[in-house]
Amino acid sequence: MQFLLFLLVYPLLLSISILPFRILYLLSDLVYFIVYHIFGYRKKVVRENLALALPHLSDAERLSIERKSYKYLCDMFLEMIKTLTISKSEMAKRFVFTNLDEYLKLEKEGKSIALLCAHYASYEWAVSMNSKITVKGYGIYKKINNKYFDKLVRKIRSKFEADLIPINKTAEIIAHNHANGIQSLYGFVSDQSPQLRTFNYWHTFMGIEVPVYVGAEMLSKKYDMNVIFLKVNKVKRGFYKADLEVLSTNVKDVPDFQIMDIFLDKVEELILQAPEFYLWTHKRWKHRGKKPTA
Repeated sequence: MQFLLFLLVYPLLLSISILPFRILYLLSDLVYFIVYHIFGYRKKVVRENLALALPHLSDAERLSIERKSYKYLCDMFLEMIKTLTISKSEMAKRFVFTNLDEYLKLEKEGKSIALLCAHYASYEWAVSMNSKITVKGYGIYKKINNKYFDKLVRKIRSKFEADLIPINKTAEIIAHNHANGIQSLYGFVSDQSPQLRTFNYWHTFMGIEVPVYVGAEMLSKKYDMNVIFLKVNKVKRGFYKADLEVLSTNVKDVPDFQIMDIFLDKVEELILQAPEFYLWTHKRWKHRGKKPTA
């Protein structure tokens, strides 16, 4: 059944991926109309998230952000499909790293590097960074249940010299690379909500206390990695610029959880600057009010 689904869907994805960008975005406008106006995909979740995170705005302002966010969500989805066939040169024009030299200086220190990202703007196209660096690049991801689509996603990323690590294999692979002296770059998308456990670290994000993924920080400290933040901004439709900001080059001296605090504060700054480019369809604040009392 999985293979049959793949056979049915893959030709459609491939056909979409070869469309010129001008046609691709016309298709995105149509998809937006269907997703937002006809099906109302996760509209209740988005409205609740916007009301929680942006209470200082009026209903009309939040409605405007809601519509813009759905338009961008459709753009991003089709841009992800475009990655199937986009050339490295075209990607380099559309996703520009403004200060890659600063990053390359960190590589010369010999340490591995943890790259913290958010579900903001074109975080999927950040994979193109792997074709510009000199160390081995990995992306931490949630494995797709359909093994054929999972293999396809891995193949797409390999075009930009990136390997994907399933979340449950992250610690094992980082430990192996460290033990064998393999300097690497690890990309963590760390702004979504973790499962509630006996212990969670909590941080105030967009004015609400939420549990936080701390794996990136803990692994960085364990293996003495430098930590950087990928700040992505949309320039215009289909074009982005990315700044690489150093969060720490001496993580073992940083108090526990401070790196994640700084990371989430930077994500919050991006959201307040242009909230329509955040992924509001995820239930980021679903655990609010569940923090255990001492």
